[in-house]
Amino acid sequence: MKLICPECKNEVDLSSYTDLAVGQVIECNVCGISLLISAIEGENVVAEVVDEGK
Repeated sequence: MKLICPECKNEVDLSSYTDLAVGQVIECNVCGISLLISAIEGENVVAEVVDEGK
């Protein structure tokens, strides 16, 4: 699956999230911002910012 961080525009490494689900909060491994998974559309994951990070 593929997710582009809406904050830093880098691809987020999803390999550590085995059971990714809508409503789950993950962290961008590049900028550290918290992202809420809002949709999973095939191989594309859509997320929105929930916290401004570190």
